[in-house]
Amino acid sequence: MSSTDQDPDRLYAAREPIFPRRVSGRYRTLKWWIMGITLGIYYLLPWLRWDRGPSMPDQAVLIDLANRRFFFFWIEIWPHEFYFVAGLLIMAGLGLFLFTSALGRVWCGYTCPQTVWTDLFILTERWIEGDRNRRIKLWKSGWDAHKIRLRVTKMAVWLAISVATGGAWVFYFADAPTLLGELVTLRAHPVAYTTILVLTATTLVLGGFMREQVCIYMCPWPRIQAAMMDEDTLTIGYRDWRGEPRGKHRKAEGAETLGDCIDCNACVNVCPMGIDIRDGQQLACITCGLCIDACDEVMEKIGKPRGLVDYMALSDEGRERAGQPPKPVWKHVFRIRTILYTALWSAVGVGLIVALFVRSDIDITVSPVRNPTYVTLSDGTIRNTYDVRVRNMQGESRLFQISVQPSDLFRVEVEGARNGLVEVPPDAIELNRVYVMAPPGSAAASAQSTDLRIWLLDVEADTRTYKDTVFNGRNAR
Repeated sequence: MSSTDQDPDRLYAAREPIFPRRVSGRYRTLKWWIMGITLGIYYLLPWLRWDRGPSMPDQAVLIDLANRRFFFFWIEIWPHEFYFVAGLLIMAGLGLFLFTSALGRVWCGYTCPQTVWTDLFILTERWIEGDRNRRIKLWKSGWDAHKIRLRVTKMAVWLAISVATGGAWVFYFADAPTLLGELVTLRAHPVAYTTILVLTATTLVLGGFMREQVCIYMCPWPRIQAAMMDEDTLTIGYRDWRGEPRGKHRKAEGAETLGDCIDCNACVNVCPMGIDIRDGQQLACITCGLCIDACDEVMEKIGKPRGLVDYMALSDEGRERAGQPPKPVWKHVFRIRTILYTALWSAVGVGLIVALFVRSDIDITVSPVRNPTYVTLSDGTIRNTYDVRVRNMQGESRLFQISVQPSDLFRVEVEGARNGLVEVPPDAIELNRVYVMAPPGSAAASAQSTDLRIWLLDVEADTRTYKDTVFNGRNAR
């Protein structure tokens, strides 16, 4: 931060650009793998095919907003089954609590979309403009043909990545090959173009320009995560009792009293957040592990043990200062808090799996028609009317029979159907007007209300379901 930015009368400090240096190591390699897998899933998943019959697109993952359904390979979620979505959101929240309590902000450092796309933007920036020193020199240099060419090339690549990101998102909401053809020929719905435009702009701004500011100022998780962590949480830290006092290890008087840290700033130069981990735990740290790779590389060069910067727990500080080994990793990971989170997460997951396997492929909803409550026919028969919606969640047309119970008290007729048989198209909901009648003088015709059960039978599969309602007689109010 420059001296002008430290003016106490200013409420906002201008952003200082960060130019992370390239580093290699186990955590950087892990981040490359995670970036490749997550981006591959995001960009390619809409193009996986899955046979859904003639009435639906053959897409493995599809969010069908028009029909309010969600398809995930062999799983089909209907609007009335939103509890599956709620359960997955609960599992995501509990999973975030679990990983944060065990390993700190590991989500932020490795799998958060902001981190993944920022890594991708930095990678392309490094390919075009060079590593840290060359990018700093380019930033400070004046505008000439060379700088303009590099900046235009970089912006073109960034824009292509952003358009691909926005385009991939809309493919989740329609048949991907069909929508791509419509987009290219300018026949797609304006909503598709608007969505791509908005996501292109946000990807470009957040990943290309704001970067660490999103994590520091926009994301609420850095301020919440402290409640999920305790002294046994493994997070990135600096072993100052081993590294201090810092200094260059030259053959000079007093050099033997220096710590292992040679103050090379390698950990600072590779940090995508631009912080110095040696200053202690900070809100901006996303625990990506790049500072560990950089420090370990330096320690190997000067013949010192690795781990000056490493994943560690606060509870181990006293032991390590006294020269004792830290507790095993598993004792930090498996403790009451993490076990409780794991148990809750597993319970929700098992509940969703059980609900998925026990659910029926047919469903029925019954809505009594209240105006009028009942009708008296010419022969004295009391008739009630019901709107019965039959839901066929299978990929083929099915024949259903609607009946009532107790059958000895009532007679049922379905408008436009014979013998109560109705045919429902695949993956559809069919509305039927059902008339239930009680003979004149019967107990049901005279009573205020009588319990009634309407049954739905899948004639081919011989499976059935029901809904309970009431039949209103002459004394109904």
